[in-house]
Amino acid sequence: MFEKLLTMAEKYQNMSEQLSSPEIITDREKYAALMKEYKNLTPIIEAFRIYQNAQKDLEEAKNLLEDSGQDTELKEMAQSQLEDAKFQLEEQEQQLKILLLPKDPNDDKNVIIEIRGGAGGEEASLFANSLFRMYSMYAEAHRWKLEILNASPTELGGFKEISFSIDGEAAYSRLKYESGVHRVQRVPETESQGRIHTSTVTVAVLPEADEVELELSPTELKIDVFRSSGAGGQHINKTESAVRITHLPTGLVVECQDERSQHKNKDKALKVLRARLFEIKQQEQNDKIASERKMQVGTGDRSERIRTYNYPQGRMTDHRINLTLYRLESILNGDLDEIFDALATADQAAKLAGQNT
Repeated sequence: MFEKLLTMAEKYQNMSEQLSSPEIITDREKYAALMKEYKNLTPIIEAFRIYQNAQKDLEEAKNLLEDSGQDTELKEMAQSQLEDAKFQLEEQEQQLKILLLPKDPNDDKNVIIEIRGGAGGEEASLFANSLFRMYSMYAEAHRWKLEILNASPTELGGFKEISFSIDGEAAYSRLKYESGVHRVQRVPETESQGRIHTSTVTVAVLPEADEVELELSPTELKIDVFRSSGAGGQHINKTESAVRITHLPTGLVVECQDERSQHKNKDKALKVLRARLFEIKQQEQNDKIASERKMQVGTGDRSERIRTYNYPQGRMTDHRINLTLYRLESILNGDLDEIFDALATADQAAKLAGQNT
C-alpha cells in the first residue's frame, strides 16, 4: 500500500507543476481533466502526509525514550508522545485504506430519481409526493439543480409516479443508497377511524449517462407523440406535445409530457431512457462480480425494503444498517446527511472486510 502511496505522491507533485504550465492552462479541456484528477487525489495525499508526519513523531518519541535515562519526567513525556503517534498512525492507516478503496465510477455523476407509488393506493401516491419534497429540499440545501422530467399527479395532490433529475457535485455518491422500497406507517387523512395504514413507495436512483457512454441508434427507437393527459390546461390537451419512446431491443418505454414543447419532452425522455439502459448494463456487469454485490449496502435493488417512516412515533428506521432516528419531521424536510454518512460508512466497512477475507 505504501509503495502505491509514494507513487501517487510523486504523480500528485508532477500534476501540481503541470497545472501551473501555460501549455496546460490554455488548453481548457486538458486543464479541466487534470484538475479533476488532482482534486480526487488531494484527500489521499493529505492523509498520507499526516501519516508520514506521525511516523516521524513516532521515531522521535522512540529516540527520546531511549535517551531519557533515569529522568522520570522526560520518560513519561516520551511515552505519552509515543502513544499519541501510534494512535495517529493507526487512525491514518485506516483512513488511507478507506480512501484507497476502488471508487464507484458513477459517484461524480448527476442522477435521475424515479418515485412510484406501490401498495396503498392514494396513500402511497401521497407519500410519493412527501418523498419528492424530501429530496427536493435536500437538493435545495446543497444548491443542486432539480428538474422534473415527467409526473403523473393524482387529484388529492399525490403522484402515481414522478421522475426528476438532480444536477450537483457528487450527487450520485450521496443519493445512490436510496434505491429500494420505502414504507410509511401513518393515519391517512381519508381514514375516519384513526387507524394506522402501511403503504409503500418504490424509489430508483439512476446515474445519468451521457451520449458518449451510451449511444442510442435511431433504428432502435420507436417515437410516438400524443396529447398530454392530466392537469395542464387547454393548451396541453390540444397539442400533441407528449412523447413516448420505445427502445425496441429491450422493450423499455419512457414517456414525458411535462413540457409544452415536443422537442423538450423528447430530450427529457431520451435522458431517462439512457439512464435506465445504463443501469441495466451496469447490473449485468455487477452480476458477474458476486463478491462485490455481497459487499454493497443494498444499492440498486428496487425490491428491497430499505426504510420505514413511522409517523405516530416520529421514527425513521433504515433496515440495512439498523439505524433508528426519532426526528422524522426534520428528515422529511431534507435533513438526510446523517443517514447518508452512516450508509457510506457501513458500505466502506463492508468493502474493507471483504478485502481482508
